[in-house]
Amino acid sequence: MSGPVPILMYHAVGPRPAKAAYGLSVSPEAFAEQMALLGERGFTPLTTAQLGAAWRGDGTLPRRPVLITFDDGYEGVHRHALPALARHGFAATVFVSTGWLRGPYDAGGALDTMLDWDQVRELAAAGTEIGGHSHTHPQMDQLADDELWFETRRCREIISQELGARPVSFAYPYGYSSRRVRRTVREAGFAQSLAVRNALAQRCQGPYALARVTVRRTTGIEEFEGLVHGRSVARTFAGSRVLTKGYAVVRRARAVGRKVNRSRV
Repeated sequence: MSGPVPILMYHAVGPRPAKAAYGLSVSPEAFAEQMALLGERGFTPLTTAQLGAAWRGDGTLPRRPVLITFDDGYEGVHRHALPALARHGFAATVFVSTGWLRGPYDAGGALDTMLDWDQVRELAAAGTEIGGHSHTHPQMDQLADDELWFETRRCREIISQELGARPVSFAYPYGYSSRRVRRTVREAGFAQSLAVRNALAQRCQGPYALARVTVRRTTGIEEFEGLVHGRSVARTFAGSRVLTKGYAVVRRARAVGRKVNRSRV
């Protein structure tokens, strides 16, 4: 199968997330209901690594594949999402910002209570893929080359050290990337990477720009069902797409400006 695949992007899962994380969170009850719907409709959740391998020709996809992904590494993924995933035998991928997790590499800046490394290991032991999401969650397309390399390589080094296996999948913080960012992620050793774009993923997007759809606090079960079946995705995210395109132009101009200023120093 090489048709479009829904890749769901979650963040925090909890009853009362911090204000900064609230909009992109889901309640435990909503998450459980969404997982039950996937099971009832015959979807088979895969890890990001499994999808990447299949699209490289190293495996086959089930009839109704779906990816369940979590960004940042919020503690509620272990507390609330893992039991619901285990109930259905579902695979998932958690993309962690290593400098946001509780423990020896904590650099501050996290928006809510984050996973610690024991919880990350428990997720991995349960079959969850652990991917990279940078070290300190910056806007990667705005970084200088040395900063970009540090954020990507340091993240991969820490995950490798803590889990004893190198991560092969990456997700761009905020969904922002550029050709330079994608090249750096590839050169750091990641085999595939996810953006946002609020569209279904397709093989033709290439392994370093796979699209995802955002699941939010306001996503009702009917809207969720439409997303995983690829119905009304464009209409649901029409407003945010217009804003994203406009902001992309601004971001490119800012990046060029920073590069010019650095060259003058």
